[in-house]
Amino acid sequence: MPIDPTLPYDDHNVFAKILRGEIPNRTVYEDEWALAFHDINPQAPTHVLVIPKGPYVSWDDFSAGASAEEIAGFVRAVGHVARSLGLVEPGYRLLANIGQHGHQEVPHLHVHLFGGKPLGPMLARFD
Repeated sequence: MPIDPTLPYDDHNVFAKILRGEIPNRTVYEDEWALAFHDINPQAPTHVLVIPKGPYVSWDDFSAGASAEEIAGFVRAVGHVARSLGLVEPGYRLLANIGQHGHQEVPHLHVHLFGGKPLGPMLARFD
């Protein structure tokens, strides 16, 4: 069920539990700012989630409340993961679902990194 990104951070969400080590994951990369791990329900041959270590619900929450160091560290982590997985060429897709219309399901900011095959058009045309 999509979440409301304006609600306060819920430290019982699945990604908070992963960050605390309460739920195992297949880690791809970790540093002081971010954790990247394989999605348990992959939608492409490569499907990795990158999450900031801070308690941020959405991109809006993160961009408004994170420090410059957190923002830089998170963005650099996403780039590092893409490079380390060999996705820069031939390409990859980043996706952050935010709020109900964006179909965000976990109330912790996360970026999906998809690759390993041609991914098709971004969205179907709408009228």
